Amino acid sequence: MLPTAKIGPYTLPNPLIVAPMAGVTDRPFRQLCRRMGAGLAVSEMVIADSKLWHTRKSRTRLNHQGEPEPRSVQIAGGDPEMLADAARQNAEFGAQIIDINMGCPAKKVCNKAAGSALMKDEKLVRAILEAVVAAVDIPVTLKMRTGWDRDNRNAPVIARMAEDAGIQALAVHGRTRADKYNGNAEYDTIAAVKASVGIPVFANGDITTPEKARQVLAHTGADGLLIGRGAQGRPWIFREILHYLETGTHLAEPPLDEVEQILSEHLAELHSFYGEKMGVRIARKHVGWYLQSHDENKQFRTRFNGIEDALEQKDSIEQYFAGLRNGEVFAA
Repeated sequence: MLPTAKIGPYTLPNPLIVAPMAGVTDRPFRQLCRRMGAGLAVSEMVIADSKLWHTRKSRTRLNHQGEPEPRSVQIAGGDPEMLADAARQNAEFGAQIIDINMGCPAKKVCNKAAGSALMKDEKLVRAILEAVVAAVDIPVTLKMRTGWDRDNRNAPVIARMAEDAGIQALAVHGRTRADKYNGNAEYDTIAAVKASVGIPVFANGDITTPEKARQVLAHTGADGLLIGRGAQGRPWIFREILHYLETGTHLAEPPLDEVEQILSEHLAELHSFYGEKMGVRIARKHVGWYLQSHDENKQFRTRFNGIEDALEQKDSIEQYFAGLRNGEVFAA
């Protein structure tokens, strides 16, 4: 039985959300995940300081052309006024949901007193939540971790504060800021958050299989799931999880032909979205994720990473899959 996931006035087609990941959840990846069954895809982090938005990186992050509704944009920063301003401007650019990032443990985010570093300063958290909610007339959501470190799991406190401030939904990653991505996610704190508020709560962290998805939903009582790293190189994970939650049976793995088609279309989208030079570079990490299970000794990926030409990238993928179908082992 699938929970119904709502954010403000929006009822999502299903409760599976693509978690925002800096440098990964760009528009081509978000659209691909939606086609593969995700109910919502949150954009990668847009830094709150709009003075920095002229950069090519920020311009592509602010591009939501042709994306299915509702469009959710994540903003990051540590200054209430700056975040409120970023929320207003993103709403003008077409965002329909603003997501505040207090979940990123990355040093370059945390040292600037943003991301999960904010959880240490509950007064500042309240000021940010209130300022952003007051700045826009669209739903505002919050993504956070379970706490600062294992002795300070203050997510339930911040969750109640968020609900009081008018936040419409919460996503909680089952690790603390100090855990980074080490060890395993825990879901007891997420269950405690769910029990302490009336707004929708989405669980996040280590959801990489359909069984794990069902387990986490049952354990936390969450209204839905955020899936991040589990979708890298496996965007079809959304339809696999959906099928399993609806039927209790497993969907067959996508055949090689379909994997090739998905990867080739993704590659073409990256080249067209970023232009050849950037597109070729950005494609490398995505191709690496897709081929993890085939190209175990990384021979092909090493050669692919040396290619500077979009057409050559496309041809080499075709040759690689032709070789797999013929049972050939790739030789560099």
